Amino acid sequence: MDTIRPKKEIPLNILTLYKIIISLIQLSEKYGDVFTIYLGSRLIVVVTGYNLVKEIYLDKGDDYLNRGEMPAWKPFFKNYGLIYTTNLERWRELRRFSLLTLRDFGLGKRNTEDRIQEETRCLVAELKKTEGSFCDPRHCLSRAVCNVIFTIMFGNRHEYGEKDIDTVLSYIYETFVMVSSAWGQVYEMFPGLMRFIPGHHHKITHLLKKLGQYVDNRVQINLKTLDPNNPRDYVDAFLIKMEKEKNNPDSEFNMENLLACTLQIFFAGVETVSTTLNYSFLILLKYPEVLAKVQKEIDHIIGRNRNPMVQDRKNMPYTEAMIHEMQRFTDLVPMGVPRRTIREVKLKGYTLPKDTDVLPMLTSVLKDPSCFKYPTEFKPENFLNEKGEFQKNNAFMPLSAGKRICLGEPLVRMELFLFLTTVLQNFNLKSPVPREELDITPNVSGLGNFPKPYKIAFISR
Repeated sequence: MDTIRPKKEIPLNILTLYKIIISLIQLSEKYGDVFTIYLGSRLIVVVTGYNLVKEIYLDKGDDYLNRGEMPAWKPFFKNYGLIYTTNLERWRELRRFSLLTLRDFGLGKRNTEDRIQEETRCLVAELKKTEGSFCDPRHCLSRAVCNVIFTIMFGNRHEYGEKDIDTVLSYIYETFVMVSSAWGQVYEMFPGLMRFIPGHHHKITHLLKKLGQYVDNRVQINLKTLDPNNPRDYVDAFLIKMEKEKNNPDSEFNMENLLACTLQIFFAGVETVSTTLNYSFLILLKYPEVLAKVQKEIDHIIGRNRNPMVQDRKNMPYTEAMIHEMQRFTDLVPMGVPRRTIREVKLKGYTLPKDTDVLPMLTSVLKDPSCFKYPTEFKPENFLNEKGEFQKNNAFMPLSAGKRICLGEPLVRMELFLFLTTVLQNFNLKSPVPREELDITPNVSGLGNFPKPYKIAFISR
């Protein structure tokens, strides 16, 4: 029985980092669906393909439940919070609390749908102000998405154009792009060395500190106006829990975890949906025939005179397939997020010791030819059967799967449907360049995939 060294140990050189996703997939084609690489001195087992990634996330998910090392985030978060912590008990406690609390404040429920519908109306009004001129859609989309998660985390929304929130949104976007860039990947490989080398990677911690200060200020506002008998949002609920456990020296409910959890959930809640929406409109410009079919279905099922509702999804198979295909094709987190074994495990004939970092490549699942008829093309037919009915696919796991799936996955699905259908109900889309010139390959591809900047006009229907 082989131990931790599947196939060959492959040192990943810095030149490959500019196309790290492509490099890892090419290595899997050469060495198989389980192989070992070194990111600097860090040994990581890379796993590709639906069957093995499913084993890690679902079939034997408890064996791989801990978070793998993520050096770019560590200097700021210092192992606090629930997304990046390698403390498994801390993660369990904070995730349990966060799930219950977010559900209490409407995550995935009707009142959250009302909030999103309110925000879609504001977004439509904002887009109408552009009067059909070409604009960068990312800013408006980010503000709308931000307001949804903001009401859950902090209890209120922001008006469009407020300088403070625009600054925060730019920090979130820049941080995610920088971590995904070649600089960010080099930092992940050589964190000890890169601390002493000047470069763009230092901006990651700088931006996180600014975001942390913003969250701290918001928490202080909640603290001053807190009513323990009437929690308004996630922050209030955490503060109340802190007070209840103030005499427990081992409690995970402290200010460090409050600030880290709040920023991590807020960060993920904004960037996940806004980047997917931004990418979606670019792809719809590239494929006007898909856009036309979606708008025809919207007109038939919803019409032009009422707001789309989540319950409409079951009657809109093509739109549902299009949204699933958007998430599959845009491949938001292509490398997934590293896991760590909590005990010795067996994986495809190899023995992986406890505390081995494992990288389940989500992109290899979302583009697995054994699971999707058109793995490398954008085609809603990947989620439609021969009768044109929506068809689920078990390999659809854009935000991971199992116990460590994204906390806000129900919110993401609701937001994508309501934002996309509302915008397409009200506007036709126009590009300043011919569709043949639109490039839908990622501008940055690392931890996340980001579309190239583009212009679009929203023409009232």
